[in-house]
Amino acid sequence: MRNMLSIALFILASAAAAQSASKQAPAAPVYHGVQSEYTAKDFHFGSGETLPELHLHYLTLGTPHRNAAGHVDNAVLLLHGTGGNEHTLFNPVFADVLFGPGQPLDVTKYYLIFPDDIGHGDSSKPSDGLHMRFPHYDYDDMVRSQHQMLLEGLHVDHLRLILGTSMGCMQSFVWGETYPDFMDALMPLACNAVALAGRNRMTRYMAIENIEHDPNWKDGEYTSEPLEGLRDANEMLLIMGSSPLQMQKHYPTRETAEQYVDKYLERTVAATDANNMIYYINASRNYDPSANLAKIKVPVMWINSADDFINPPELGIAEKQVHEMPRATFVLLPITDATRGHGTHTVASIWKDYLVRLLAESEPKN
Repeated sequence: MRNMLSIALFILASAAAAQSASKQAPAAPVYHGVQSEYTAKDFHFGSGETLPELHLHYLTLGTPHRNAAGHVDNAVLLLHGTGGNEHTLFNPVFADVLFGPGQPLDVTKYYLIFPDDIGHGDSSKPSDGLHMRFPHYDYDDMVRSQHQMLLEGLHVDHLRLILGTSMGCMQSFVWGETYPDFMDALMPLACNAVALAGRNRMTRYMAIENIEHDPNWKDGEYTSEPLEGLRDANEMLLIMGSSPLQMQKHYPTRETAEQYVDKYLERTVAATDANNMIYYINASRNYDPSANLAKIKVPVMWINSADDFINPPELGIAEKQVHEMPRATFVLLPITDATRGHGTHTVASIWKDYLVRLLAESEPKN
């Protein structure tokens, strides 16, 4: 009885200590940022189409620092993935690991820029009214619009770093080839630098086809979303972005697995516009930086994860291509209990040290 009482008192004391510690521990910072918009007049797309006004929404954290010549020297461009927006990289597993005091992208030191890409967030997109008559943008258009927004909207003519996840990863290669002197370093996370063919293009094509074959899509002129097509497309994206190890660990029974799918589809279908989805999935259709990688002269820290279904390691693409860039390093993260498949690009604690290394290697010499 005395032993039971001692154990009970110990448990109560431990719980009280934990509760007290939690009250005293500082809360994780909440990053809101400053939201702004830049309007590009008479924007010409690579397809030959134009928009009289292309609205580009973006968010910034931190304060721009100007050197003796008046140029911003601490700007970092952070690029989200397909279907994301300016808030995607505010996920605590990314932001809380990178943006705080003393962390690699400390907002008291760096000026962080988060754009809503064309077709995403609050930037111009098909659902604004043009539907399938919206210009058929691609990654080249996205990068060119980002460049114009930086120069004319934020008056930033050089970047300390470009860090991109998934679609943003692919855009970082386009940036490095198109504007090779505009940045000090590139950190592409979760992509390859070749045309999207094979299974990668197949899954994207099937997602688009699922929407367009829904009778309720009506060639993009629907009055209510084509829910069956959207459901099928989002099911495809769930498989593409997931990790077998994590799915088995967290949903080990038939009931929990099915409940997760139901909740995921309920959430994503409600938040997705069919035309927007067609456009942003298809924006990768002519991506292929492979012929011009040698133009990328700055240090590159290219990281993929071995459990990435979209960029599987058995293709061996990155290991070959990294040698075409004179200052590039490729890292294939092994599968561990911490990796999250394609989504490992957002779990910054796994690759944070490589970012620190890249920033040190690319530090400008004044």
